[in-house]
Amino acid sequence: MFTGIITDIGTVRAREDRGDTRLVIGTSYDTDTIDLGASIACSGACLTVVDKGRDADGDWFAIDASAETVARTAGGMWDVGRRLNLERALKVGDELGGHIVTGHVDAVGTIVSVTPVGDSWGLVVSAPASLAPHIAAKGSITVEGVSLTVNEVTDQADGAAHFTLNIIPHTRAMTTLDEAAAGRPVNLEIDILARYLARMQARG
Repeated sequence: MFTGIITDIGTVRAREDRGDTRLVIGTSYDTDTIDLGASIACSGACLTVVDKGRDADGDWFAIDASAETVARTAGGMWDVGRRLNLERALKVGDELGGHIVTGHVDAVGTIVSVTPVGDSWGLVVSAPASLAPHIAAKGSITVEGVSLTVNEVTDQADGAAHFTLNIIPHTRAMTTLDEAAAGRPVNLEIDILARYLARMQARG
């Protein structure tokens, strides 16, 4: 489990495509404190540490992303040089500063627009029709692994939903949302409460 509070920005240092995709990710985490088999959320996708080390370029850890993971996450996010929002798994007793996040990407959305609002940015993001019923004003959503509050939701004729977010300067500085631009694909995870409510309604 995670909180959506980003604690590092990593960089994809190497990629090897084989049965799965092996990725080496540079980090400022002290990898001596990371166990093999530990979970780290990478821009919203929970992945397992399979190797780690330290070299002249700093600390790094490796993960294996399955074809399913690559297919269901934002295009380009696993390319060499790509920056990733990192969060280590929540420990019992840790402060829950964001909201409960599972690290399972529900769908890929697209940034529609980025507009300056004072010192902040207003983002409009398009979510596919499959997620539209689960996004609510003042509710929580995870975008690229970042816990955010939805300001407004506007349903679209095709069943999709456009929702607005306010990105404060601190969030821009501490996450990869400083790269937000119209047309950029982003990983989305709906609030876990919305997920269970939808299941309950489906069961009648």
